[in-house]
Amino acid sequence: MINHIRGGHILPAMPTEPWMVRLANPLAGINGDHGMNAVRYDVTDNVAVLTVEYPPVNALSAAVRTGLGEGLAHAKSDSAVIAVVIVGGGGTFIAGADITEFGTEKSKILPSLPDLQHSLETFPKPTVAAIHGTALGGGFELALTCHARVALASAKVGLPEVNLGLLPGAGGTQRLPRLVGPEVAIDLITTGRHISAARALELGIIDAVVEDLVMGAIDHARRMATHGATLTPVIERNEKVEGISPDLFTKARQSVAKKARGKIAPLVIIDCIEAACTLPPAEGLAFEIAKFRELYASDQRAALMHYFFAEREARRVPGLAAEPRPIGSAAVIGAGTMGGGIAMVFANAGIPVHLTDISEDAVSRGINLIRKNYDVSVGRGSMTQATADKALALIATATDYADFADADIVVEAAFERMDIKRDIFSRLDAVMKPDAILGTNTSSLDIDAIAAATNRPGNVVGVHFFSPANVMKLQENIRGKLTSEQTIATVMALGKTLGKNVVLAGNCDGFIGNRMLQYYTGEAEFLMEQGATPEQIDLVAEKFGMPMGPISMRDMSGLDVGVLVREARKATLPPGERFSPILERLVERGRHGMKTGKGFYRYEGREKHPDPETTDIIEQVARELGVQRRTFTDEEIEFRLFAPLVNEGAKEIEDGTAIRASDIDVAWVNGYGFPAHKGGPMYWGEQVGLHRIYEAALGAAQRNGPRWGPGKLLERLATEGKGWKDA
Repeated sequence: MINHIRGGHILPAMPTEPWMVRLANPLAGINGDHGMNAVRYDVTDNVAVLTVEYPPVNALSAAVRTGLGEGLAHAKSDSAVIAVVIVGGGGTFIAGADITEFGTEKSKILPSLPDLQHSLETFPKPTVAAIHGTALGGGFELALTCHARVALASAKVGLPEVNLGLLPGAGGTQRLPRLVGPEVAIDLITTGRHISAARALELGIIDAVVEDLVMGAIDHARRMATHGATLTPVIERNEKVEGISPDLFTKARQSVAKKARGKIAPLVIIDCIEAACTLPPAEGLAFEIAKFRELYASDQRAALMHYFFAEREARRVPGLAAEPRPIGSAAVIGAGTMGGGIAMVFANAGIPVHLTDISEDAVSRGINLIRKNYDVSVGRGSMTQATADKALALIATATDYADFADADIVVEAAFERMDIKRDIFSRLDAVMKPDAILGTNTSSLDIDAIAAATNRPGNVVGVHFFSPANVMKLQENIRGKLTSEQTIATVMALGKTLGKNVVLAGNCDGFIGNRMLQYYTGEAEFLMEQGATPEQIDLVAEKFGMPMGPISMRDMSGLDVGVLVREARKATLPPGERFSPILERLVERGRHGMKTGKGFYRYEGREKHPDPETTDIIEQVARELGVQRRTFTDEEIEFRLFAPLVNEGAKEIEDGTAIRASDIDVAWVNGYGFPAHKGGPMYWGEQVGLHRIYEAALGAAQRNGPRWGPGKLLERLATEGKGWKDA
């Protein structure tokens, strides 16, 4: 491909994405999409207004690019036009690339996004981007090449490409630092955060916040034209990128590396921003493109792209035709940490909610905890005081179920015991309005047994949040045998309202996530029997990208709790199945985890330390079992930890617990911290090879018992060399 030289800037050849392609194609208007059908051209007060009308989000399709190119050419040649405004029609400004055109002939149609950017930066008349809704990715990068930007107060801007394992590929890492400085640019681009118009104005990204978008932009453009404003492109503004100490980038890399936990794109973004501060503009742009290409070809980009679509696919339930009911009010049973967090989730979404418990004291403690949580959020700057006050005002308290009998949904978050939950649901059935949804936050109990305590099993559903509920993004909905389609549709839609990523699971012990979790933690215990240390196991998991290792997770959740769960599970085990007795031995010694100051580790506050007593207990167990201990490589431990997740996930697809493999990925990324840049456990398993997962399951069955063996689906896919799409 040929480099283009324009205005003294070398514009390198680029890969075939809609915002990057430079291959000439005269077929503007392919399939009838003539550019000016997607972009309306009007003139008001001698200002040309180019309105992009390409629903739903005005993506930078071939039609939009063609229309903008034609509109700019027309405005340039019209002597009566003194300035240009670009605005999005409908609910938003211009979105980024049109992903539906990736790899198609439409992606090759000129002008490309860099062509349009060059036209805007060298345009002889003032150009103004008028932003409402969101200006993200390529749309924001286009706006950065206008001479000025104005926005409604409700607008947001951002460069979220890092969430797909990429960097802004159309000059974002080169232009944004020139407006806000490298430190702020690093924060915004490596996190992919969207920022408000007010913050963008404060930072100098936009030039004005207006009340009437089009007229405000026209007035701004006219003032620029009539006052003879200097039309200096952003790419040529160097004041904020000169004289930057290399220490800034060294410290940024250290800080970002801790948060990125193995992601490569954030660190490459810092390299590009440093290039903006050390190279001439043309070389900086060329460096950005080269790095974009590297990231586009990376495994992480492929994994994150898979995950991006997995989140959206998980919301869709095949064959579900029912319309969701509107949810205007809610109630939560249980004012503990989980119940209080769930109440916050409803309140944060603007839904009035009653919080109830068995006594006024319990409710009072719950409300006080909620207040503290909001105070922490305000103190961190993640929430304003006004927003926190508004949410808190939506939370009412009650000890009598009759006080919230008219609620549209009630979520029970009481102690994890079947007798307690059945009693609660029986009482709710007697007082709640007939069409109210009765949800349970159980993490593993039988939804059908809970529903049987009511006369409305069609309205009973699992609505499983993860702790802390106001932070964790997963909402795992569980359907019982008699749960109605409308109930399912309602809780799936509710997840979007609450800002959660939703998956639908079938009813079984542990559902999607916790059913798999026992194999992850169980394998960690077997590894300790065989010679791996708790510290090595945790370190391997953390290097893999997990927020904490399985041993530390055990200590945090409580070893005594794990023993109780296991005792209940043992009653249903097939012959030949075993658990490692390490957990029970630790609990017998009073080592219940972090809450008692000692579990697998010894704790000083939250700081953990290896403990020789733990080593002695593990070695004693190994001797009693006749286990020959040895050393393990990190690679062995990694595969042993995560392969059982994939094996059990395959069984969930086989028996209908999970609709799709990608739903399991969504559950584990959002509920358990599985690294999104590895795509989720099922995607990871497919990449390492399903034949390897199958062979590992055969070996695990011999060591640990029949539950660890492979199912028929995994056997078929491994034997035939197929993947999850063939499941």
